Amino acid sequence: MKRIVWVIALLGSVWSVYGQELRCTVTINSDQVQGSNKEMFNTLKQSIEEFVNTSRWTNMTFQEKEKIECNMLLVVKSVENDMLNCEFTCQSRRPVYGTSYTTPTLNFKDNNFVFTYQEYDRLDYQQSVFTTNLTALLAYYCYLIIGHDMDSFSKLGGTPYFQACENIVTAAQSASLDNAEAAGWKAFESNRNRYALINNLMDEAFKKYRIYYYDYHRHGLDEMVNNVANGRARIAKDIKVLKEAYNARPATYVINAFLDAKSDELVNIFKKGTSEEKKMVYELLMDIDPTRQSTYDEINRD
Repeated sequence: MKRIVWVIALLGSVWSVYGQELRCTVTINSDQVQGSNKEMFNTLKQSIEEFVNTSRWTNMTFQEKEKIECNMLLVVKSVENDMLNCEFTCQSRRPVYGTSYTTPTLNFKDNNFVFTYQEYDRLDYQQSVFTTNLTALLAYYCYLIIGHDMDSFSKLGGTPYFQACENIVTAAQSASLDNAEAAGWKAFESNRNRYALINNLMDEAFKKYRIYYYDYHRHGLDEMVNNVANGRARIAKDIKVLKEAYNARPATYVINAFLDAKSDELVNIFKKGTSEEKKMVYELLMDIDPTRQSTYDEINRD
């Protein structure tokens, strides 16, 4: 009980600070649901956007132009007794220095986004209690977005926000949720759920991966405005970290999550690379992610 109180208090201390950090667009697709109150989904969309965009997630002040651009898509599969069973996709991006290009930082799909909701329910966070599964889910993804953004700008800069995700997982595991809502929070239920991803990100074994994530953005992409070849070489130089992490733990989710966001970008970077870069990167990606062969084949096409 003391641990739960501590976790919630820590969440509150992270939450109740300054600034709105996210600029999020929410889309809800309810085409699979027949006969439901469609207006409810419009209300839900507005409530989620307000919750995400006006809540204070960090102790930093963000100027309007510095806000993190992101999208959230909910595909409603069923509604029963006020419980919505959804597929959820969360995407975020950040600008590349000196260019108009934005690079994807997160592209994550959650097939167990389940919560109870009645039209006009307020999405309030209370520091002293675990309120609803919907607010916990949204808070988790807001911190995940911010953590990835911070990791891309400073070495291991996302740690406080990944810790906040971890604390939300702990609180959710201790909450009185039915089996449908509890899915995704459980330890060892799956190697591709919310618990697994944040467990990877906070694992010391993946510290090198997170440092590479920083180098990829700051010393790779951000340097391309000055010298494309040097930026590409920097990305290629330590890409072996992905294979090392994969070989150490083949079931790890964090490497899959990285490639879900970066596979197309890697192709665009290295199809203009040297023959040595093309060969090395192609073989590495095929080794750890063979399901995307048709995508990676583009690296070697003239």
